[in-house]
Amino acid sequence: MVHITLPDGSVREYNDGVSSMDVAKSISEGLARKVLAAEVNGEVWDASRAINSDAHLKLLTWDDRGAKTTFWHSSAHLMAEALEAIFPGTKFGIGPSIENGFYYDIDLGEKSITEEDLKKIEDKMKELAKQANAYLRKEVAKADAINYFTEKEDPYKIELLQDLADGSITFYTQGNFTDLCRGPHIPNTGFIKAVKLTNIAGAYWRGNEKNKMLTRIYGITFPNQKELDEYLALLEEAKKRDHRKLGKELELFTFSEKVGSGLPLWLPKGAMLRERLQQFLQKAQLAIGYLPVITPHIGSKQLYITSGHWEKYGKDSFQPITTPQEGEVFMLKPMNCPHHCEIYKSSPRSYKDLPLRLAEFGTVYRYEQSGELHGLTRVRGFTQDDAHLFCRPEQVLDEFKKVIDLVMYVFRSLSFENFTAQISLRDKDDHSKYIGSDENWEIAEQSIITASAEKGLKTTVEYGEAAFYGPKLDFMVKDALGRSWQLGTIQVDYNLPERFELEYVDSDNSRKRPVMIHRAPFGSMERFVAVLLEHCGGNLPLWLAPVQYKVLPISDKYNEYAQQVVNALAAEDIRGEVDDRSEKIGKKIRDTELMKVPYMLIVGEKEMAEGKVSVRIHGEGDKGAMDLQDFVQQMKTTIKEQTKGSTYGS
Repeated sequence: MVHITLPDGSVREYNDGVSSMDVAKSISEGLARKVLAAEVNGEVWDASRAINSDAHLKLLTWDDRGAKTTFWHSSAHLMAEALEAIFPGTKFGIGPSIENGFYYDIDLGEKSITEEDLKKIEDKMKELAKQANAYLRKEVAKADAINYFTEKEDPYKIELLQDLADGSITFYTQGNFTDLCRGPHIPNTGFIKAVKLTNIAGAYWRGNEKNKMLTRIYGITFPNQKELDEYLALLEEAKKRDHRKLGKELELFTFSEKVGSGLPLWLPKGAMLRERLQQFLQKAQLAIGYLPVITPHIGSKQLYITSGHWEKYGKDSFQPITTPQEGEVFMLKPMNCPHHCEIYKSSPRSYKDLPLRLAEFGTVYRYEQSGELHGLTRVRGFTQDDAHLFCRPEQVLDEFKKVIDLVMYVFRSLSFENFTAQISLRDKDDHSKYIGSDENWEIAEQSIITASAEKGLKTTVEYGEAAFYGPKLDFMVKDALGRSWQLGTIQVDYNLPERFELEYVDSDNSRKRPVMIHRAPFGSMERFVAVLLEHCGGNLPLWLAPVQYKVLPISDKYNEYAQQVVNALAAEDIRGEVDDRSEKIGKKIRDTELMKVPYMLIVGEKEMAEGKVSVRIHGEGDKGAMDLQDFVQQMKTTIKEQTKGSTYGS
């Protein structure tokens, strides 16, 4: 017999070999019809897989994230079956689930797939789904697996098999399709009711530019048509909010192939936006004892060997920079933390000096593959709102909670209200990719868990998502469209102080190692701006807008008065400009609306004679004529309301 513990704490007894689906049926036939997968001792399994020992069990339905990823991975297999039926001889790479949906990388040989073919594949998927074929799991010996894919002449699966240990290999079969896969999968294809293939792209095999370019087909599926229709409507809204589109329309940033892929160029309005964000955080940091520092854009290769970044990330960095001096090698800075360790080490430190909080808006460089680059969210050069706190072990918990307060302040000020704090811990089984002792890791992980609980954060735990030097708390923020983004992060690190031999003199005159806390509330300026733009659809809050108003003269003869208005408002620290083009006022209004400028001030003969402005608000229309000082007061009141409750420490 086995004992199954359910989420409510109740324990049920079953025969050895019971499946999660059997457990579901014993509870309710209605529940069993909704079960897509199961979480067994924290790991997602097929609902049909046998449980042979005591276990904690959570049954997963469509509302659970684990069920959705299983559903979409199973849909990737269904798409592969449809592709094999329509395009015999297709070779298959990998087909994982992603944040929304799935993809499969395929090699069609001499054939190619067009947008028109996607409808045929969708129809075939629906036809196959109706057959309600079960996803059958089978353990396979490595030699047999290699023979199977050798007969199919599929070099990609054979290459994947080379990395797998004999005894750990499983196949999944549904209908006429068999794939190398560790699973899990939904019970059968019949759960898949609505299908949409969304995009075709190119992807190098295994992300290596030296390998063959494969065809990547993206898709998404749902258990009913209504949810698919809602998702497609959301997708259309997302296209309107795409930060790349908004960045161009609002004249914030651009890219140039001559400068280089993944290296954004910030235009004047974009630079103003960045500077406002930077000043906002700098002001908060200075108020709570952070000290500004600046470090160079390059560093000696030896610096990153010492920190461990070279070993872990050397292959993802730009090539080392050699100089005329023999043996002298530099690197474009991939991280700020090693530089900050050297700043800490530049002077003797006492326990009285700690915590020491060093902050820098530091630009770093990482060589992302060209196929992975995406607007501002995935770039090769980006600026982190980085800070490193050096503290005594007994200060870690308090300092960590203070950083959580700072992150909450940032999110509150910018209307990011829907978020989850992800506690990212080491892989439970494989510690080889991490540095440092188990003891320090356990202390660091417990500090994060305790701080999150004491601050009342809604948390999830993800094993294997820690940084190589320490666990972290990642803030997963949902935008206005319900999409999840990883923004702020806080990390506890006992290891870099060890590697850099950092010390402080304690009250008993002994020398001790400080603990290091890494934190970045924005994450990076580039990614944060991208997410912010899409979250608000380009309608930036008034306090942050690069141009808070435009003065629109009805004709050229009022340009001088328009400039007087700008000068008067500039004296009140209100940012704006004159549209002095020789265009009709209707066109000026339309163009300003498209630029999402919060206020328009229209001036003509009457306004000039009375010293007033006629006010229009973006998206709302005319608000009538106002004295300039009344307008100033309205602007200040609006800004105060927008930032209400976001004063640091409130």
